[in-house]
Amino acid sequence: MSAKWEINQTQFTDNIKQVIKDNPVIAVVKNNAYNYGLEFTLDCMTTCGINYFSTTSLEEAIAIRNYNNTCNIFLMNPVTDFESLRRYNIEMTLPSAKFFEQYRDELYGIPLHMEYENLLHRSGFKSIAEMQETLLIIKAQYPDIDIKALWTHFGYADEFEFTDYETEKKDWLDVVNTLTPLHSFEVIHAQNSASYVREDGLLSQHTHLRLGIILYGSRPYSNIPESITRQSLRISSHVIQIREINAGQSAGYSFAFTAQKDTRLAVVAIGYGDGILRTRAKHDCLINNRRYPIKALMMSHMFVEVDEHVKPNDIVYLYHEQMRIDEYTFLGVGANSEQLSALNHNTLLLEVTQ
Repeated sequence: MSAKWEINQTQFTDNIKQVIKDNPVIAVVKNNAYNYGLEFTLDCMTTCGINYFSTTSLEEAIAIRNYNNTCNIFLMNPVTDFESLRRYNIEMTLPSAKFFEQYRDELYGIPLHMEYENLLHRSGFKSIAEMQETLLIIKAQYPDIDIKALWTHFGYADEFEFTDYETEKKDWLDVVNTLTPLHSFEVIHAQNSASYVREDGLLSQHTHLRLGIILYGSRPYSNIPESITRQSLRISSHVIQIREINAGQSAGYSFAFTAQKDTRLAVVAIGYGDGILRTRAKHDCLINNRRYPIKALMMSHMFVEVDEHVKPNDIVYLYHEQMRIDEYTFLGVGANSEQLSALNHNTLLLEVTQ
């Protein structure tokens, strides 16, 4: 019995419907749809009425287009393979005045999303004045350049101890209020999962939400109920055998675990080679609806301290509806996306249930 990635397609799809309600959504499907599988995720999201997808990789954008020839695709990272963007009808960010100045003669026929930098400082125009100037140049001199959208990314929507989110939101709304009289943007988007929940909906003057992790069943911050979004993913393996060690004996490489008392250890067939983070192994797992502490992590195995209720071939869950990814995010294991991205599809057996 191999370690397993199990996803319930009906639950996954129903959760997306519950999350988005009637809001227009650009769904973030970068990095193989947060490792859920690009084609699987596109199918589920299309069923929910989503027909606008974003990613950071041109190769992934092309893969989306080859799978779905009618959807809108937004590339959040700038590239210079403009011919491919035109050939596959892919929209792209316009990340700076410098990028525009360098490539202005090659940007024709590509729907562009003009990006404001904001407090994240990852990409984007640095000021309203810079955006105004570029927009006016395009409208006056480059009629073949299509400025379709206006966008930014909120970097602090999940922070409540500081005022940075209110600052970045105010700065962004100033951008929107200044530029919309100058140009009719077909699309305006800024809100990630955290901002969507925090604002309880779509901001005024915006056409779309741009949602990522909440669509995949994880909360963007902790002080909201689990019912906001439901996890449909399980990661599991099984108990290979039970080993009994005496007080003072060690198990695992380099004294990974030393027993303080006579101990029953379950040897479980999953490890960091399957994508289980070492920080995750500092916590517990689920066997027969009981939680048991993980004591050591190896490439293909882990030791779990168990009692007499656990026996060989019992199923062991590392992630489950009762052991959500976001639970371990809030315990400091790593971001939701970090835990998901680590999981190894080359070693985990995929099982899609209905």
